[in-house]
Parts: sequence; structure tokens; C-alpha cells
Amino acid sequence: MTRRLTACGVQFDCKLGEAPGNAEFMANEVVSAAGDAGARLVVFPEAALTGYVFESEAEALAAAVEADGPEIGRIGAACREAAAWAVVGAVERDGGRVYNSAFLVGPEGLVGCYRKVHTLCLGVDRFAARGAGFTVWQLPIGRIGLNICYDGTFPESSRTLKLLGAQLVVLPTNWPRLNMKRAQTTMRAYENHVNYLAVNRVGEERGTVFPGGSMAVDPLGRIIAEGGDGPERIVAEFDMEGADANRVVLSPGAYEFDYRADRRPETYRPIVDQTPTSTPTGSFGSGSAEAAGPAT
Repeated sequence: MTRRLTACGVQFDCKLGEAPGNAEFMANEVVSAAGDAGARLVVFPEAALTGYVFESEAEALAAAVEADGPEIGRIGAACREAAAWAVVGAVERDGGRVYNSAFLVGPEGLVGCYRKVHTLCLGVDRFAARGAGFTVWQLPIGRIGLNICYDGTFPESSRTLKLLGAQLVVLPTNWPRLNMKRAQTTMRAYENHVNYLAVNRVGEERGTVFPGGSMAVDPLGRIIAEGGDGPERIVAEFDMEGADANRVVLSPGAYEFDYRADRRPETYRPIVDQTPTSTPTGSFGSGSAEAAGPAT
């Protein structure tokens, strides 16, 4: 398994409802990023394959892609050519429902699919069925866990991935505002002693502006790469094994801490015992309330 991983986040303005064209662009980016920057992992924004701001569940269903469809196949072929992996955000269609998903694709094709757990009242999240869990994939390049956009607002999301063994948390996102996102992203990395890569899109879609600002953060909460507000790639080198060195020693015997070993799970029951007392803001489309397990 790789000790150090070169990863690339691609900020771009995808085209709403034009999955074949978006897939072609993304496939070319995988090959180019591998060749130009030596990237073994290439990450695209949330819903970048399909677009995000759909106005109805029917419209989203019509534009959605399937896990075994030609778009993912095209990106898989590029991963095979580049000997790289890609994280591809997309609106997924499965069984007559839509999901806000992130496909993990590698040289052998589709590795797995994560479906967004936390949805809100924005874009396709209004209609998407919610995912039901988190997964960490062990790859030759390291142990990778996925969240999507709003998931990052909930500390439990990345903490779960850390406890499942993640060395790198990847967050494809469509942040329409960057308020507090720098603080949020650095804290998710720092509080879990994990590498973190958040990749936002740019451009405008049906009046919603996406300002970029992608960032890569190391386990000490230091930003090691950051994007601007236009189309670009950010490239970061992550110390994957460093994320496993959970005991931080600032002064031997005098100042040491371990965010895994020092936890007190028995005191956290209210986090899981208390159910929401008001109506969730997302996932109010037809049949979207019933959770579905993550596709793997």
C-alpha cells in the first residue's frame, strides 16, 4: 500500500443534464492529471457527472446515470489507461429512485458507490433518497472513505470513517457559499487525525453560483493545497501512513494525545439515542424517505 499519495482535485463547471459530455471531460482529466502531476487519485465535485440543480424528481431521474452505464465505463477506461483511481460525483438512478452518489472508479472499473447520508433542501437533495451508511475502501493507494457535501457538516460522518480505518476522507461538494468551510474542513481533518480532500465546483447553474475553494488538509489541520474561484486543479501529496500515527507527541510524557484512544463512547449515548424532533429539510421526493444501503 502506498505511503504517500498524490491526489488531484478538479474544479470545473459541469453541464446540467449532459452526462456523456461531462464524462468525456472527466476521463480526459484523469489521464492528464496522472500524466502531468503524477496523480494516482483524481477527485471531481459533487454531482459533476450530471449537474445538481434539478427542479423535479422526474427531471433528475431522466438525467441520472446508472452504476453500470457507459459514463462510468468511460471513466473506468481512463483510470485503466492512467493506472489511477477517480471519485466521481453523480446523480444516480437505481430502481426508479435517485441518489446523490459518489462513484469510486479504478483501473478495474467500478470499485464502489457511496450514497449521500445527509440531505438538505437544495438542488437534487430535495428529491434524492438518503444513503444508510459509510464505507471505507482499502485500495493499493490507501484506505479511502467518502462523504458528500452536507455530510461534512456533521462531525459524526468523518469520525465514523476514521473509526472504520480511513486514511483519507474525500468530500466531493457543491458549496454555494464558503462561509466557515475552511474552518469546517480543517477541523474535520484535525479532530480525526486524518487526511481530507474537499473538491468544490465552479460556475453557475440555474442561478446558483459555486465559488470553488477546494482544499486539501493534513492530519494536523494544515491546508496543503487550496483552489481559487475558477476552473483549476489542486494537487496535494498526502502522508497516508501518517494518518495511522494517532498518538500525537508534542512533549514526551508531558503533552501527548490520541483522538481514538482517548474517546469515551459510553458517554455519547444521546448522539445516537435522540432522534430528530423536527422534519428533515431534504429528501421529500416520492419514496425518498426510505433509506437504502450503500451500493458496493
